[in-house]
Amino acid sequence: MSNLSRDDVAHVAMLARIQLEDSELDRLAGQLDQIVDWVGQVNEVAAADVPPMSHPLPLVNVTRPDEVRPSLTAEQALANAPDPEDGRFGVPRILDEE
Repeated sequence: MSNLSRDDVAHVAMLARIQLEDSELDRLAGQLDQIVDWVGQVNEVAAADVPPMSHPLPLVNVTRPDEVRPSLTAEQALANAPDPEDGRFGVPRILDEE
């Protein structure tokens, strides 16, 4: 089993650029030691015949295929637009840039 010291935690904190007080180093040394032990337990259970995976369930792509379908022409889309400009939707200016 792992046995991390205050100095180990201070070194990890320095690498992560985290400033810790002395009381935090003592508390986090025990917590980080437990985390390392748990990771060790997971490594003991992992078997060579179990492939690594990123998700416990298979992912399915739910998007539809990209197929060309009939749609509105530019003139039809702009037919009810309140202020069409040069074949585009005209919108009010929101910035004072010239």
